[in-house]
Amino acid sequence: MAGGEPRLRLHGRQVERERLDQLVATVQAGHSSVLVLRGEAGIGKTALLEYARRGASGCRIVRASGIEPETELAFGGLHQLCVPFLDNLCRLPDPQRDALGTAFGLTAGTPPDRFLVGLAALGLLGDAAGEEPVLCLVDDAQWLDQVSAQTISFVARRLSAEPIGLVLAVREHHFEPDLTGLRQLEVGRLNDDDARALLESVTPGRLDERVRDRIVAEAHGNPLALLELPLGLTPAELAGGFGRPDAGPPSGQNERSFLHRVRALPAQTQQLLLIAAAEPMGDVTVLTRAAERLGIDAAAATPAEAAGLISIGTRARFRHPLVRSAAYQVVTPQDRQRVHRALAEATDPHADPERRVWHLANATAGPDETVAAELERSADRARLRGGVAAAAAFLERAAELSPDAARRAARALAAARAKYLAGGYDAALELLDAAELSPLDERGSAEADLLRGQVVFSSTSAGAGLPLLLKAAARLESLDAGLAREAYRDAMFAVITAGHLPNGARLADVARAILAAPPGPASERTNLFLNGVAVMAVEGYTAGTPMVLRALESFRDDGVSREEGLGWLPFACRVAHNVLDFDSWSVLSTRLVDLARETGALSVLPSALHMLVSNRALAGELAIAEELLAEAVDIGEVTGSRFFARYAALVLEPWRGREAATQQVISAVTREAALQGEGKVVTATHWAKAVLYNGLGRYEAAYLAAARGSEHPPEFGGAFIRSLIELVEAAVRSGRPARAAEAARKLEQLAQASGTDWALGTSASARAQVSDGEAAEASYREAIERLSRTGVRVTLARARLLYGEWLRREDRGVDAREHLGIAYEMLTQMGAEAFAERARRELQAAGETVRRRPKGRAILTPQEAQIARLACDGLTNPEIGAQLLISPHTVEWHLRKVFQKLGIVSRTQISATLLGGTAVTA
Repeated sequence: MAGGEPRLRLHGRQVERERLDQLVATVQAGHSSVLVLRGEAGIGKTALLEYARRGASGCRIVRASGIEPETELAFGGLHQLCVPFLDNLCRLPDPQRDALGTAFGLTAGTPPDRFLVGLAALGLLGDAAGEEPVLCLVDDAQWLDQVSAQTISFVARRLSAEPIGLVLAVREHHFEPDLTGLRQLEVGRLNDDDARALLESVTPGRLDERVRDRIVAEAHGNPLALLELPLGLTPAELAGGFGRPDAGPPSGQNERSFLHRVRALPAQTQQLLLIAAAEPMGDVTVLTRAAERLGIDAAAATPAEAAGLISIGTRARFRHPLVRSAAYQVVTPQDRQRVHRALAEATDPHADPERRVWHLANATAGPDETVAAELERSADRARLRGGVAAAAAFLERAAELSPDAARRAARALAAARAKYLAGGYDAALELLDAAELSPLDERGSAEADLLRGQVVFSSTSAGAGLPLLLKAAARLESLDAGLAREAYRDAMFAVITAGHLPNGARLADVARAILAAPPGPASERTNLFLNGVAVMAVEGYTAGTPMVLRALESFRDDGVSREEGLGWLPFACRVAHNVLDFDSWSVLSTRLVDLARETGALSVLPSALHMLVSNRALAGELAIAEELLAEAVDIGEVTGSRFFARYAALVLEPWRGREAATQQVISAVTREAALQGEGKVVTATHWAKAVLYNGLGRYEAAYLAAARGSEHPPEFGGAFIRSLIELVEAAVRSGRPARAAEAARKLEQLAQASGTDWALGTSASARAQVSDGEAAEASYREAIERLSRTGVRVTLARARLLYGEWLRREDRGVDAREHLGIAYEMLTQMGAEAFAERARRELQAAGETVRRRPKGRAILTPQEAQIARLACDGLTNPEIGAQLLISPHTVEWHLRKVFQKLGIVSRTQISATLLGGTAVTA
């Protein structure tokens, strides 16, 4: 959830979406339209209803849903549709009012006439539609009580000139004669391309292509099945199939049923099913080879296929994942080991060495150094194919098979590190405990301390991880200077993330320890970067910023390895923001998200997404930021660490200008931070309030929040700097010129140290607000000129808004309207509703009539806008489709809609139109 709005991701469904778009457009144009969606359970009818709701800007939405236990409750479904309008019941003719009132139990009387009830419902909806269009969405219509179904059908057949839309979703195998004759649309199964795209969009981390294809085959194009099938799989199983079907006891009726059916099959058929269950890719060639090695005839598959449990064609496909589990459970452990050994022998050691080793490991009953060593060697190859989750599975199994205690400890430590990167925090801690039970040398013990601190930092809080990281850094100084620098890096990152800590730890203390530590063999740029951050903390922002900027330039322009990227880019992105280097922040945060996705590093991805959300929000791409936030929420659910997702929402919601949603996020973040002892949240939440209230024009509240948010300059964090920006504006507007001038002077000092156009343009805007006459105008113009050279479009739009407001106060109406008009278009396009409304009011005060645009109304949807931007960058339809996980045909379909909405005829015209501010995204 982001800002209280449910996430919506539809893949494929071009026909369905087009029909729903047409229905909504018809209703928005003042006419009625009805559509019945039919499809099997889980096929996506509810998602399509939600799609219609999200696209129905300017309409009043009314929802109802059939509930199976209430099918005998007369008028229950109709009551759901009508209850929002019952205040207008008195407007109906007396007979209709009485009939509907009796039907709903509002008044006593004889059983109502069904015809009058239908007329009353039609009249009530029509009356409401006279004020604004109405869209009625009815889910699970097959469970409506009969009289409600009949009445709703009656209403549907008599809609004509009223701007009322009615969409009903119903199961395909339920026949409702009341809906016969209404316009129908069959919602079919997804094709393989769209099924793959949906699966990948909801599966965090790496997803092996062969595992993906097996899940897609077993789901049979049903979206709900695609969402449910991966839930029982571990990250390692998703990354490369490196797991085995659950060998635990069956827990439900379906499981027991499948177990019984498998037991009833001939012994050879059971063995063949076991081979298929243990081979996670459905590879028929490997299946056949393994069966031959075990002396199983190909005809053994016939009874299982006849029983509908499996189909074997180009791929072995189980009817249901529970069949796979049952086939694996029904045999003895010795049978499983024998089958895994046959699969290892049947697997090509050159084409698929990791899978051969994995089967070999599962065929091994006790400690075996030969297999353990081979697993360890295979971990790096597994990492390249399946990401860190696959490598973790190999290393964990290698530790289990290690007969030597010292090697077992070292492998457990390596497995714990891989588990941590994959976001398996609990498993990482368990492996660390196992490693520490074995004899670790001093360096290994210090590494374990470092890893434990990193896990606690990512999974619990920065404040909780900091003491462990500092302890590890001190131990490592004499053992491994390079690793000690990494420990100090993470400790500095932790203290900056946490802010003012209740346990007495200070930023300056950590920084002095860094400057006193040996440099180690780290690269020149990492030493320069870490020392620069430490100098900023000890000697001041001005002293350390030039060092940091040089290091960031090297990170941005030179190649970064996977290991260096995952280790250093999270901190580099955070500091790039703090030194107001927008170019480095944009490049590095994008690179980090791509790297974390590519490697499946779920421990890094949440913080990476948080930084990219903040970056895209300041770039004015709020729709893209919201999509990234949805991904952060998904990752938080998988890893159990939801703080970064909530923090990302905190940097997005204030720009929307929605007070309730922003306060909700602030409350959630504050509550969690209080439990974790994070002081930095005080700064961030007050900054969020300041942005919100400056946008809403409530300057006294904005001042109080910004003043609190700028109380902790030792943090030198982004929230502190951003709070200063808000403080200038709020202080000027609330009649506190001295406080505004003081904040502007601080921003000037920071800007001179940074020297970027973002920093200097922001400072010029602040200086303009505390100046008069020609000095103010020169500063406003400087701010706009500098900010126009950056990607910080929100700050640029606000600078134009402030300049336009100043020009209006100077009675320069023509000039004011120019800048206010540009600001209004930019802010509206971004979705910054409160600031856009402020610009609209100023435009009206400057003498220009501006109609308020309906909230949420969009010329381009978020996906259309994203495709348009990629087309501007010169990407072909197949390239856009590959990046967005949709088919080229879908890209072409969206581009046609973009052309139609923007009134253009070619891709070359998109850029000019978007830059001209005529395209609005929501």
